[in-house]
Amino acid sequence: MNLKDKIIWITGASSGIGAALARGYSELGAQLILSARNSEALEKVSLSCLHSDKVKTLPLDITNTTDIKEKVELAINMFGRIDVLINNAGISQRSLVSDTLLEVDRRIFEVNYFGTIALTKALIPHFKMKKNGHLVVISSVVGKIGTPLRSSYSASKHALHGFFDSLRAECYDDGLDVTIICPGFVNTDVSINALTAKGEKQGTKDKATANGLSPEFFAKKAIKAIYRRKQEVVIGGFLEVLAVYVKRFFPLLLSRMVRKVDVT
Repeated sequence: MNLKDKIIWITGASSGIGAALARGYSELGAQLILSARNSEALEKVSLSCLHSDKVKTLPLDITNTTDIKEKVELAINMFGRIDVLINNAGISQRSLVSDTLLEVDRRIFEVNYFGTIALTKALIPHFKMKKNGHLVVISSVVGKIGTPLRSSYSASKHALHGFFDSLRAECYDDGLDVTIICPGFVNTDVSINALTAKGEKQGTKDKATANGLSPEFFAKKAIKAIYRRKQEVVIGGFLEVLAVYVKRFFPLLLSRMVRKVDVT
């Protein structure tokens, strides 16, 4: 993969999947813009990249939509253009529907859905102007399969699929590509930072998450899928990938499986 002329903007880049993508792309020579709320953590990720001289950081809170347009302009000016936007920022959930406060449901959607589409909408004019651009969204296997304790997280990811599938059709003639990536369990801090019923961080790592793919392995697979401009790809363990196909062809069987499976 020759990515030396590519300028890639990654959100949620301060840890986990975002940080692994940054390091993976840097090894391939890409020029990077890394965004997240934690500027100190961003700098550490930047310095960990092989070609840190080709990495710039741009602190960003995607829920602060009033600043999005200004942040997009700053990002474009850093290298003169943007070729790929990877919407990776997000937050998970570990709580029962009946216990979860409505403001927690709203918070999850503000981060995972509204923040993501706000940034995407603000960058589309730039892509249309240059008749080229690639929009990537990191969804989840639960964007295709709802599981216990993740109701609004799953709903927010399902919503992203609907939005970006529609956008792909609308922007085809403008030279824009859309890739949706659905991770299974990846060994990151996603479950530690997941919101509980009252909006607090869970603070512990789920066993399934701890046994998931390494962020580096996931990043390699994702970078390859993005390079090939895949429309959608599922990256996970055998059972997670299998579940997607079971849902499609044997939905009742999957419902029975999900009721029994340990998803934490």
